[in-house]
Amino acid sequence: MEVMIHSSSFLLPEIPAGEDSGIGLTYSLVLLNQSLPRFTPLLWQHAQLRVCADGGANRLYDDLPDLFPNEDASSVRNRYKPDVIKGDMDSVRAEVLEFYKDMGTKIVDESHDQDTTDLHKSVAHIRDFHADMEKSRLCILVVGALGGRFDHEIGNINVLCCFSTIRIILLSEDCLIQLLPSTYHHDIYIQSSVEGPHCGLIPIGSPAASTTTTGLQWNLTNTEMRFGGLISTSNIVKGEIVTVQSDSDLLWTISLKSS
Repeated sequence: MEVMIHSSSFLLPEIPAGEDSGIGLTYSLVLLNQSLPRFTPLLWQHAQLRVCADGGANRLYDDLPDLFPNEDASSVRNRYKPDVIKGDMDSVRAEVLEFYKDMGTKIVDESHDQDTTDLHKSVAHIRDFHADMEKSRLCILVVGALGGRFDHEIGNINVLCCFSTIRIILLSEDCLIQLLPSTYHHDIYIQSSVEGPHCGLIPIGSPAASTTTTGLQWNLTNTEMRFGGLISTSNIVKGEIVTVQSDSDLLWTISLKSS
């Protein structure tokens, strides 16, 4: 079975060369309507396309200047212009929408669609924008995806399942979550300067009858995981590479370091 390589090298100022660094991936960034993590400007630098999902534009306008306390707020806002604001437009403030529209940001109003979330709409836009690219080369980074209302968090995790063929990474100040599809074996290169040691593997959608790992303090060997039974939480990364093989899609989560 083909191996999918993962790395959080997008959290480093420079993405290093080498197959273990995610080199060759094209990054896009989605901002949701939750507090922006301190590393948002770094992700912005790595991304080729930046999308605000509805109220995520408010966060960009209000919160990003706080990450540059020694700079004038208007200067920061002028420097960080999103390419697109997309969603049902029930959260973004009118003056924020007008500010970015005047700067040339594309506004996509999908208020007619109440069956999908703003994140779903944003991921679909990025997918279509990169329609000619192999899906395995695209990586969508999502900030503001965790914390706040639990139904919103679950909705964001559901988007990982809806677009299981695309690399989507949900990020908060203190952790990340991504889907590991069962159609691949997975090699996860640990960036120990910015992540770990706490991690977890969680079956999502259905039980996992057999999961095997290496590189963890408590490795799994053909282990069954299900809600109502065993799930691998509060595990510890021990190696430079974690390998995962499973007959079911799993969520991988790892803690992020504060500095």
